[in-house]
Amino acid sequence: MRTAFYPGSFDPMTNGHLDVLIQALNVADRLTVAIGVHPGKVPMFSFEERADLIRLSLEAVLPERAAMLDVVAFDGLVVQAAREHGATLLIRGLRDGTDLDYEMQMAGMNAQMAPDIQTVFLPSGTASRPITATLVRQIAAMGGDVRAFVPSPVLDALNRKLKR
Repeated sequence: MRTAFYPGSFDPMTNGHLDVLIQALNVADRLTVAIGVHPGKVPMFSFEERADLIRLSLEAVLPERAAMLDVVAFDGLVVQAAREHGATLLIRGLRDGTDLDYEMQMAGMNAQMAPDIQTVFLPSGTASRPITATLVRQIAAMGGDVRAFVPSPVLDALNRKLKR
């Protein structure tokens, strides 16, 4: 059984994240989505909220694949966390060439530290390429409509959090 590890902050989960998550389920038997938890950062959504939103977003589009998904927290090196969860694949989403340059450096470093874990790059779909969680948070906080950028469970959670 092939387990993939998809790390990120997912604050909030975007359509780009969901696109990569669905692709990852096509290359692995199990997928662990790993939410980075950093003591110095104050996220918009708690770990528990983000984990629920990831699960709900997948269930909304592919309920039959929801059992293939685990959501965990991590706070150290990605490759260490991937090993702890039995992953042999490290999933990284790419939006553009800038992402590729950065991710290639990370893949090289990770390969040196963990040659048993293969990095797999998955391209975002055309519609989700410009989306970042940071922009979604900023647009939503200023009253903008982010429905084109996030799954419906995330939109509902953003509206509740921002009391709309």
